[in-house]
Amino acid sequence: MILQELYTYYQRLNGDPGSGIAPPGYSPQNISWALVLDNDGNLVQIQDIRDTTGNKPRSVSMVVPEAVVKSVNIAANFLWDNTGYVLGADEKENPKRCLKTFEAFRAWNHEIGDGIDDEGMQAALRFLDAWDPANAPSVEGWAEIVGTNLVFRLEGERRYIHERPLVRDAWINAWTSGANDRGDEPLQEQVCLITGRRTNIARLHNKIKGVRNAQTMGAAIVSFNRDSFRSYGKTKGLNAPVGTNAAFAYTTALNHLLRFDSRQKIQIGDATTVFWAERTTPVENFLGFVIDPRETNLSDGETAASVGTYLQSIRSGKRPEGIDESIRFHILGLAPNASRLAVRFWHSGTVADLDKALGQHFRDLEIVREYENELEFPGIWHLLIETAPQHKSENIKPTLAGAMTRSILTGAAYPSYLLAALVDRIRADGKIGYYRAALIKAVLTRNARIQSKPMEVTKVLNESSTNVAYRLGRLFAVLEKAQTEAIPGANATIKDRFYSSASATPGVVFSQLLRMNQHHLAKLEQGPKVFKEKLIQEIVDGIDRFPSHLSLEDQGMFALGYYHQRKAFFTKSENANNTGDGE
Repeated sequence: MILQELYTYYQRLNGDPGSGIAPPGYSPQNISWALVLDNDGNLVQIQDIRDTTGNKPRSVSMVVPEAVVKSVNIAANFLWDNTGYVLGADEKENPKRCLKTFEAFRAWNHEIGDGIDDEGMQAALRFLDAWDPANAPSVEGWAEIVGTNLVFRLEGERRYIHERPLVRDAWINAWTSGANDRGDEPLQEQVCLITGRRTNIARLHNKIKGVRNAQTMGAAIVSFNRDSFRSYGKTKGLNAPVGTNAAFAYTTALNHLLRFDSRQKIQIGDATTVFWAERTTPVENFLGFVIDPRETNLSDGETAASVGTYLQSIRSGKRPEGIDESIRFHILGLAPNASRLAVRFWHSGTVADLDKALGQHFRDLEIVREYENELEFPGIWHLLIETAPQHKSENIKPTLAGAMTRSILTGAAYPSYLLAALVDRIRADGKIGYYRAALIKAVLTRNARIQSKPMEVTKVLNESSTNVAYRLGRLFAVLEKAQTEAIPGANATIKDRFYSSASATPGVVFSQLLRMNQHHLAKLEQGPKVFKEKLIQEIVDGIDRFPSHLSLEDQGMFALGYYHQRKAFFTKSENANNTGDGE
């Protein structure tokens, strides 16, 4: 299913001249230098074609004949490769191997190019026949050139030799015949699992690059390298038969999504996540910003205001304007697994399904913000980081990230251990900020809805709530407020010493806290003292006794009560200051 959708996506991009996708038989590669030749094959210049607009030169991405999928140690590419193949010398200083790679490059280019009646191709072959690898270290600028990828160009021309029409036609014919499959056995015909047509089956699939922490040379999403993975005596790709054209299409589409500057790629925990649609849709362009505003920039045509309008619409349950919700949308999360890639999560549905699930997620999250600069629509990272020790991204549990993403995209219950992770972090560092409170509210709200049970979870302070745990959280906030006003600048508050036990076993500590509070109230002026006494009485009214312990869900309610009451104090103080300034 995943490979089929990627194959279809490639067909869409290949039909769009502005997509930048590599055509069949080609692949984007990082190229740094061009060997400029005259018609006789003499080396005129090694031209630097790197991008020099930044602080230091960078190789440019160029569409060249598809890189060989290596099943052997040495295999050359057509009319491009690194210096070890093209010039017979590299930075590893292994002359015997470099001689073999150069000979392989020369032989392969002769095999494809001998029958091409093109002066550029013939010039390249003359150069290879005359070149002595021993001369490579003496070329000007060798220290920068060594180890990089090179292409060929005729003197006086802007295009490269691999772009010349006759050369391009010859390469496509060779590629279609399976030229890049360097196996010892001929290609076999089977029914392709992607297209359903009988065709030559790819023994090896192109490597996937761009997944964080995967092998830099790329990793496989489909591969078989042990007998235990094989069946009926089949080897390599024959165990999952995918046609050569289909294998090229799905790997090219996925590598296109994973490219360095892709706006359809974000990181969720250890999963590098890509997304695409069957047809053009604005959601395809700004979903990355919605999921993680840190990593994705908006294009000129998409302002934060327009994305905000979209989010406001879906959160309110309205249909967003200018968006076709019937379009199918796909989201794929990939994580490194040795030399392979693991599918961390996969979601496929319509844009309407996505809008509905995202809208429900943001409704569940909605809560009064502690500070105005906090995100009204926080990304997944902003939520997951609240579960991580030391507040570090590398400490986010991969399984939690994947399960959380699935919940958001499908509307299913949040991971069962999410609430426990949040409560544990609050106990550990004593912080109950906006993002943690929002996520606790979301978990409790969604669980209550799925279980069809009543739950008094509101966006702002609910003074009429009868939930004991919520009221105890409010009470704890009032007691802390009284202490901080009575002892300004104290090194520690009751939250630092008693929050964990108060939220888990209130029956053990609240009597002590109320006794301590009498000493704090005695130090306050009459107005603040009376206000807090009345507030405490209102909160405890109806609580017959302090529970001996609170369940995990009740500890979440305790945290919300504490957060809401603290925010209410802050808001009242802010309003009082504003009124004073006005007077």
